[in-house]
Amino acid sequence: MTQTASDTPPLADLLRMHRIFGLLSDDTQKKLADTLKAKPVAAGAQACTPAALQQQLHWLVTGSVHLLDGQQQPVITLYPGELFGLQADGVAGVEECQARTDCTLVSMDHALVDALQTELPALSLLLPRGSTGATSTQSSPRGAPGGTDPALNLMTTPVRALIKRAPITLPPHTSIRDAAKLMSEQRVSSVLIVEQEHLFGVVTDRDLRNRVIAAGMDSTRPIMDIATLAPLSIDVQNPAFDALLLMARHNIHHVPVLDGQRIVGMITATDLTEQHSTSAVYLAGDIYKQSTVEGLQRASTKIKRLQQSLAAAEASAYSTGHIITAITDAITTRLLQLGEAQLGPAPIDYVWVAAGSQARNEQTAKSDQDNCMVLDDRYDEAVHGPYFKALSQFVCDGLDACGYIYCPGEMMAMTDTWRQPQKRWADYFARWTSQPDPKALMLTCVFFDLRAIHGKSELLDNLRGDVLKRTQGNTLFLAHMVGNALTHQPPLGMFKGISTIRSGEHKGTIDLKHTGVVPIVDLARIYALAGGDAAVNTHDRLTSAAAGGAISEQSARDLRDALEFIAYTRIQHQARQISRAESPDSFLNPADVSNFERSQLKDAFTVVQSLQSVLAQRYRH
Repeated sequence: MTQTASDTPPLADLLRMHRIFGLLSDDTQKKLADTLKAKPVAAGAQACTPAALQQQLHWLVTGSVHLLDGQQQPVITLYPGELFGLQADGVAGVEECQARTDCTLVSMDHALVDALQTELPALSLLLPRGSTGATSTQSSPRGAPGGTDPALNLMTTPVRALIKRAPITLPPHTSIRDAAKLMSEQRVSSVLIVEQEHLFGVVTDRDLRNRVIAAGMDSTRPIMDIATLAPLSIDVQNPAFDALLLMARHNIHHVPVLDGQRIVGMITATDLTEQHSTSAVYLAGDIYKQSTVEGLQRASTKIKRLQQSLAAAEASAYSTGHIITAITDAITTRLLQLGEAQLGPAPIDYVWVAAGSQARNEQTAKSDQDNCMVLDDRYDEAVHGPYFKALSQFVCDGLDACGYIYCPGEMMAMTDTWRQPQKRWADYFARWTSQPDPKALMLTCVFFDLRAIHGKSELLDNLRGDVLKRTQGNTLFLAHMVGNALTHQPPLGMFKGISTIRSGEHKGTIDLKHTGVVPIVDLARIYALAGGDAAVNTHDRLTSAAAGGAISEQSARDLRDALEFIAYTRIQHQARQISRAESPDSFLNPADVSNFERSQLKDAFTVVQSLQSVLAQRYRH
C-alpha cells in the first residue's frame, strides 16, 4: 500500500535518520524541521517544475518519481531518501519531474543549501552538483575531488562513510512475523541474520512480499526459511563505487558491510545518492525482471540514455566504462538464465567469457560482441555439443537483438571454434605463443582480454594462469606482439600535428577508437603479458606495470591520463550523436572540439607515440 502524507513520520525523525541531513547539528536539524514543509504529490502529477529542478534541492521523502526526457520517457526513477535538483545549467536530458506513485517532497532553495554547506563543508561532496554558493563545484576540474563526475564521490568515498546506523541483526530462529515487526519499528528495509557474530543471511522487504505474503507462508516460521543465505558483502574500506557495481551486476539492492569478519552495517541502493550512477542499479534490476528476449531488447534501449546522462554530468571514461559494462554483463547473464530455462540445466560445467572491451570494463553504448565459452574437460561433442551450440546461439542472437551486433570476425561463442573444452583452449594459447604469426597475434589480442561473466569461473582462472606462465619473459613472442601493436599508430603527421583521414566515408575525421584508445590498450596488454599480470582493465594494467617496474610511474600516469582524455572525448562525441538521433561512432572531426581540446588530444597522441617508440627499442629484433 502506498504511504500517504498522514502516514509520513515527523520531519525531525526523517532528518535525523537521513544519511546526509543526519550529519547536521541537532539545532540545525530542529530549525529545518520547524521551517521545511513536506509537499504531497498525487501519482501522475508534476512533482516540480523544470525551473525548480534547476533552482532547488529536492528531497524525496516517500513514494517514487520519474525524471522524464523530452519524449516523456523516464531517464531515472528515484526512491525515498534520494536527492535531486540544483542543476544550474539544466538537468541533462530531463524535461519534467513526474510522481510515479503518491509521494511526499521537501524542497530547499540555493540560499538554504549554501548555508547548510557552510556549516558542514563535507555536504558539498554528497549533494547533487550545481549549487552556486561558496562551496560550488562548478569550477572544479573534471576528475578532481568535488568535481562534476557523478561517480567520483563513489570512487573516492569508502563504504564506511555511507553507514548511518548500527546493523539491525536477528538470530536465525526469529519468526518471520517478529522480523517484519522489527523492520517496521526501525524503519529499515532489511535485517541481517547473525549467530555468534557470523553473518548467515539477509532478509529484505522484497523477501517478505514475494516469499511470505505472495506465497501465503506461515509467518510463525523462522526467517531462515525466506532468507538469502551467504549474501554477497563488501569490506568497509572498499570504495562505494565497488558497491554500486556489485549491486548492478548481481541485481541486488542491499549489501552487508564487513570489517574483516565483523558486521558493521548495511548499505542500500538509495544510500548511493549519485543519481545518474545509481540508475545503473535500477536498470540492471529491470533487466533481471525480463522473461523474454523482447523484454530485454526494450530494456537495452535505455543504455544510450544512461551514457548520455553520464556524459552530460562529465563522468570520467573510467567510471562510464565500468557502469555501461555492468549493464552488458546483466543482459548477458539474463540471456544465459533464459536460455537455461528454455533448454534445461547445463549437462556439464561451463563458463561464459567476455572478450575485448566488455572484458576490460571499457564499453560504450556502441559495441559489438566478443565472447567465447570454456567447457569442462568432460565435454563430449556427441553428447553435449547440441546443448551448448543451442545455448550459445540463443545468447549471441539475443545480444544482437539488444544492440550488440555480431562480431564481424565471428569471434563469438556461437562459432564452434570458440566454444571448446579447457584443454583445447590451452592448446590454442600454446600454439599462438609458440608460433606468433599475424593471425595468432590478432587472436591473442582478442582472447587474452577475457573475463568470466557466468558459470564456473575457475575454468577461466586456470587457463589464464597457464597463459601468463607462457608469456612472461617470452621475448620472441613479446617482440612479435610489439610489432603487431605498432600497426595502430596515433593520428599524428610529420610535424606532430593531428592528421585526419584523407579519403572515404570518414574523410576529415580521426578514429578515436583504433588510433586513439586501441594503441594504449595494446601497450598495456604487452606490459601485462611481459609481467605475468592477471589484470584485464587497461587502467589497472598500467598501474600494475608501474608497480612492477615495466614503466616509470610518470609514464604510467601519462598513459592513464591520455587514455582517460581520449576515451572521454569519444564518449562525449557519441553523446552528441545520440542527442541528434544519430548512430554513435568513433570518428571525430577535430573542428567539432575547441582549440584547447585539440591541443590536449595532440599531447595525448604524442605521449602514446613516444611510449610506442620506447617499447619498439626494448624488443627490437
